[in-house]
Amino acid sequence: MRDALIDQLARVLVEYSMGVQPGELVVLSGGSAGAPLLQAVNRRVIAAGGIPAVEVELPGMIEDLLLAGSDDQLRAVTPFERIAAEQADCSLRVGASENTRAMTGIDPKRQQLYQRARAAIGQQRMQRAADGTLRWSSTIYPTEAYAQEANLSLRDFEEFVARAEWLYDPDPIARWRELGAYQARLIDWLTPRHEVHLVAEDTDLRLSIAGRVWNNSDGHRNFPSGEVFTGPVEDSVEGHVSFSFPSIHRGRQVEGVRLWFERGRVVRAEATRNQEFLEAMLNTDEGARYLGEFAFGTNQQIDRYIGNTLFDEKIGGTVHMALGSGYPDTGSTNRSAIHWDLICDLRRGGEVTVDGDVFLKDGKILIG
Repeated sequence: MRDALIDQLARVLVEYSMGVQPGELVVLSGGSAGAPLLQAVNRRVIAAGGIPAVEVELPGMIEDLLLAGSDDQLRAVTPFERIAAEQADCSLRVGASENTRAMTGIDPKRQQLYQRARAAIGQQRMQRAADGTLRWSSTIYPTEAYAQEANLSLRDFEEFVARAEWLYDPDPIARWRELGAYQARLIDWLTPRHEVHLVAEDTDLRLSIAGRVWNNSDGHRNFPSGEVFTGPVEDSVEGHVSFSFPSIHRGRQVEGVRLWFERGRVVRAEATRNQEFLEAMLNTDEGARYLGEFAFGTNQQIDRYIGNTLFDEKIGGTVHMALGSGYPDTGSTNRSAIHWDLICDLRRGGEVTVDGDVFLKDGKILIG
């Protein structure tokens, strides 16, 4: 990625996404392939007066632990993990995968054990974000692995990322604020309403949003972003849903996911690929069978599926929902060691009504 774009991205992340202030502890972590961005962010944090704490991961280190570690080693939460959850004022995670399928050969039960041990600090992180005591963000650095997953050359993938993040704009921060203002109007419309009804191919799903809070994801917690999301009432989800895109979760590509809900709980699940893995994730804990999130994607700069959920769930004209843990600031009370986003593309047909009024049809939001 060109130096000018890296520095522009670092500026937006430090000044806008995290809003680093003098004296704040800023935890930076990511893969070694993302070193150019981590270095640029580190310089920007120092210039802002923040105190950077940096952890760079080498390829294969987590896989080594999951493959060869004892159960006690998998359960052990490191001091660095605790610092990020308990003490940081800001944190940034830079994904920089050199092999998006590195976890494919790992026993799902060992992955479950590792994740369950971190459920408490994950919940603490969510709660601190809800309280306003932690400002976190996540992004990616373009790598060959991500480009291959997207069926693009590295150069074309870098261009795609830069456009999705408005890095070519003279003032990207102003563009993100404009998106935030648009999404605020959507939230004003959604907030007093009660029931969402999603109808699409092989999909007929109802859920309650009564009394829940909608969040405006405008480039702060995720970068890029472009979504409004809430936590549905836990026992309200009824019907069935078929997800449009494959999902790469913990190194496995799961395709053709179909779920059936009764009283909020997944009672039947199918996948055309990696069915066993899907069932293992649903059995992680009781909360894994409930939805923790329902969201509308609004980023029109992201116009194609690339096999990376950070981008794919933001595609304008899609909806996504997450199995597992919900965000406390939405009112969600669902707790789980997983948070797995799955996406429905409504651009080729589909409709979402809210209290009987059409909100989204054929990929177009009709209000706001």
